[in-house]
Amino acid sequence: MFDPHNPSDRPDGGIVLGQFDKLFRNSADKFTEGYRFVAEHLSFKGVQRKSLDRPWRHGLVPSMAAPPSSPHSRIRLFRSASLERLTVVSAPAFIALWAILLPAIAVAGASYPATPWIPVFIVAGLIAWTATEYMLHRFVFHFEPDSQRLQRVIFIIHGNHHADPKDPLRNLMPPIISLPVGGVIWVLSFRVFGPVGTWFFLGFMTGYVGYDLVHYACHQWPMRGRLARALKTHHMHHHHHRARGNYAITGMVWDRILSTRISSVKEQA
Repeated sequence: MFDPHNPSDRPDGGIVLGQFDKLFRNSADKFTEGYRFVAEHLSFKGVQRKSLDRPWRHGLVPSMAAPPSSPHSRIRLFRSASLERLTVVSAPAFIALWAILLPAIAVAGASYPATPWIPVFIVAGLIAWTATEYMLHRFVFHFEPDSQRLQRVIFIIHGNHHADPKDPLRNLMPPIISLPVGGVIWVLSFRVFGPVGTWFFLGFMTGYVGYDLVHYACHQWPMRGRLARALKTHHMHHHHHRARGNYAITGMVWDRILSTRISSVKEQA
């Protein structure tokens, strides 16, 4: 695992800022409120002023090591180049993969006797995904462990995205994570519901793919239109105003129900 505390592992030999909280104690945005461990895992090239619409608006610029084939300066998560390649996925590759897998799941479901409950299970899977999306983001991705080892794990899973939210190859979940987890969910769905569980799984994974594409669009596209702007604004408040809030991406209703919605940028204080 890549260790920024080890000077030999840091490509630029940069220093690690260990007093991250103090720098933000009197800051209004508290963007990194849930990420005290970020400074423990990044070296910094220096201080540079950024515009107020950037998450690192107080000038902390992560030192990033870019793979030779990538034009984007990317936070390096692993010393191994092979492992590092598994942490990224392009939008075309993501779309191509799921354009094959989602119909394949439907074909698998159709191989069992038909039932009038199929639409119900598909919709139930979609709804279950929106709740899962919220719970994962709030309680797993933003978990603040005391253990330094767990802090590194959380940073690899999600913290790196907050450190560099515009990285186009890390705005989508890589298959090394989504495929094994999806396989486990399929098995559980089948065991709980029987063959019709495949349709529940189809709804669940369709929700996941929609979530990931919306998340990618929030960071990479202008997103015009009333609904698109609402989705993007909701997520940008999470990134640029207060990390403890607006955990949902597509199921925004969960932030309302569970009182974590950031309704105004004034709530960042």
